[in-house]
Order: sequence, then C-alpha cells, then structure tokens
Amino acid sequence: MFRACLVLAIAIAALAIPFQPWLYPVFVMKIMCFALFASAFNLLLGYGGLLSFGHAAFFGAAAYTTAHLCKAMAFGPGMGLAAGVAVAALLGALMGGLAIRRQGIYFAMVTLALAQLVYFVAIQAPFTGGEDGIQNVPRGRLFGVIDLANDAAMYYVVLLVFVGAVWLLHRTVQSPFGEVLQAIRENESRAISLGYNVDRFKMLAFVLSAAFAGLAGSLKVLVFQVATLSDVHWHASGEVVLMTLLGGVATLFGPIVGATVVVALQNVLAGAGSWSTVVIGLVFMACVLAFRKGIVGELSEALRRLRRI
Repeated sequence: MFRACLVLAIAIAALAIPFQPWLYPVFVMKIMCFALFASAFNLLLGYGGLLSFGHAAFFGAAAYTTAHLCKAMAFGPGMGLAAGVAVAALLGALMGGLAIRRQGIYFAMVTLALAQLVYFVAIQAPFTGGEDGIQNVPRGRLFGVIDLANDAAMYYVVLLVFVGAVWLLHRTVQSPFGEVLQAIRENESRAISLGYNVDRFKMLAFVLSAAFAGLAGSLKVLVFQVATLSDVHWHASGEVVLMTLLGGVATLFGPIVGATVVVALQNVLAGAGSWSTVVIGLVFMACVLAFRKGIVGELSEALRRLRRI
C-alpha cells in the first residue's frame, strides 16, 4: 500500500512539473536523460558485475548520430532516436566482442581504450563539427504531429520514454535472463558448470546496456539541441559510474537518485568552475563512507530492519 501511494505521488508530481513556474522543465529532462544513462550502466555493473569505463562511447555516438541525421539529413526525431539507439547497439556489439573476454580491471581498461578511439573519431570526423560539435539541432515534430519545440511537449515525450525504458530494464533484470546474469556475477564458474554460455549472456547484457545508454544520449541531444565532445569524453564515463555508486548498484531507483544528486549539484555549483568537481568528489566520498550500499541501498536495508522489529 505504501509503495503504491509513493508511486502515485511521484507520478502526479512528474506530470505537474511543466506547470510549476519555479521548476525548469529542461533541468528535469536533463536529470531523466542522465538517470536513464545511469540505469543502463547499472544493468551492466549492478547485475552483470562488469565495470565499464567506456560507456560514454555509446552515449556520445548516439548523440552525434541523432544530431547529424536530424540537422544535416532532416530526419524526424523518432527516426533520429531509433538511429542513435541502433548505432549504440552496433558499437556495443563491436566493443563487447573484444572486451567480454577479459575480467575485472582488464575489462575496464579495454572499454576505456576503445571509448577513447570513439572520442578521437568524434574529434576528427568531418560531420561531428570537431570541438564545436553539432549545434542548433532541430527538435522537429514527433510522428509529424507533436511539436517538440514546445518544452512542455518535449518534457512529456522524455518522461514517457524514460518511464518505458526504466520499466523495460526492470523487467529485464527480473526475467530468467536477469537471474542468470546475476548468477554469473555471483559465481561465474558455477554458472559455466550448469551449462550456461557465459560469454553470450555477458555479450547480450553489454549490447542492451549500450542501446539504452544510446537512447539516453539521443534524448539529451533533442532536449539541448547540441552534441559536443563532452558527450563522448571519458569524464562522462566517470560521471555515470559516480551516479550509479552514489545511488546504489543493483537497485531500481539507485541510479535515478544518484543522477538526480549529481546533476543537481552540478547545477547549483555551476558558477564555481573547477571547484564544482572538488565538491562533488567530497560529497561522493562522504556518501561512500556513510552509505556503503549507496543511498537507496542503505535506505532499503533500513526499511527491511524496521519490518523485522
């Protein structure tokens, strides 16, 4: 009953945001984009046990794809989103084919190296705009009907995509595939002895995570109408790791809470320059020391203890 009321309250608050003069809808859309990015990463780290330092490659590749197609080739936003997700999934298949044969820090370093290759392509490729990026990307009309130039319409589209994507990720980890993936995370040798093709499950998880990260990157381009090198830089990979760990890995709402905290801090500390990074780092250190399982993880554990009393 409590959970249902909480979900209903959150839904009402989310639907009412465009009508609140004190809350900027674009800011909330930014939170949802990065929350989806963190949720996609959480599929790989929290449930697959695979730490990737190169997830910005999928986020940025999809962002550049959507931006180029919507601006230079006059694609609609729906086609632009679909193309961005497809490119991210294809890139995930290519990178995953090379990376999943390694484990631990070696897997992380391989993903980082491959992501840096994508970064240098973004600098050198003629259609990316180099250091200027791709600016003034038109939002267009979704399905030729919904004018996304209106922030309220754009907000509800992002909200719908975000909720649908998070629900799909939740269903994925609750499915038999998700159960096997968690078994591989806990004891890979035992999973192999039971007859599971471990590499195939890892590969599928990697591609799914890349596709959802690409969806987040494409949405971000439509919201801000710009694709830049920051989307594909290794800093973005570090931020998504920070968001996931801060909120709590292997939880549904952990990445969402973590992304909200990080994006809100970045917004509040925007005028502090490089000191904003220092402050966010200190907040992260404090949360890691105080909440070993992340904010949501520790709250869930506290609720379970209360129910036992």
